[in-house]
Amino acid sequence: MSNQCGNRQETIENLQLNGFKLIQKSHGFRFGMDAVLLADFAAVRPNDVVADLGTGTGILPVLLAGRGKGSFYHAIEIQKDLCAITERNYSLNHIRGQILCRDLSTDFHLLPDRSIDYIVCNPPYGEPNASIQSPDQTRALAKTQKEGTLDGFLQNAFQLLKGRGKISLIYPASSMLSLMLSLKQHHLEPKRFRLIYPTATKPANLVLVEAVKDAKPALHPMPPLIIRNEDGDLTNELKSIYHINEQK
Repeated sequence: MSNQCGNRQETIENLQLNGFKLIQKSHGFRFGMDAVLLADFAAVRPNDVVADLGTGTGILPVLLAGRGKGSFYHAIEIQKDLCAITERNYSLNHIRGQILCRDLSTDFHLLPDRSIDYIVCNPPYGEPNASIQSPDQTRALAKTQKEGTLDGFLQNAFQLLKGRGKISLIYPASSMLSLMLSLKQHHLEPKRFRLIYPTATKPANLVLVEAVKDAKPALHPMPPLIIRNEDGDLTNELKSIYHINEQK
């Protein structure tokens, strides 16, 4: 459910999650299902210090805090206008943390090394020139990765994570192998993955992956996550993830 802000270029979304809300632009970059699925998948403990790499408007820290996952949230984002909205979302939801407006693909040592327990990352995964780009610059930057973007994110992740710290990402299923190889190259060992299917009869389009810093190889597939039944309705699991039944 969304309501118009006093600023007509923004809305306030009721996340239906313990009273948490999110300010975001009426047009341009807006959070989608990716963030909700990643927040549900990430095995963040209540006392963990969390970093969100490429936070957008801060949706992942807000969703994690609403689920009681984590205690302090570092949010890193390259776009200054989104950083400003994230600051307001932190204030609106009384979230403990800080926002850094930096470029993760080129800026390193953003925070003290080995200071983070858990990293979440919903990276831009659109390939440059592979499709028609959004005319909205904010949306285009959030959706399309530059050359070296993922490597920069993972290099930062390795430096920031404590020993045996974890990172969870969501990525196109068609690029799952390249993602896992990139993780391994940065000494982040894939441990859990879950494929996401639009329906039970369609190919997977997304994958959730959790990796552990400096861990031994051992990959554990999880049951598939199916978004919709054949009748087009959301599956019961998706309704549970979105707390839909709790809203009635």
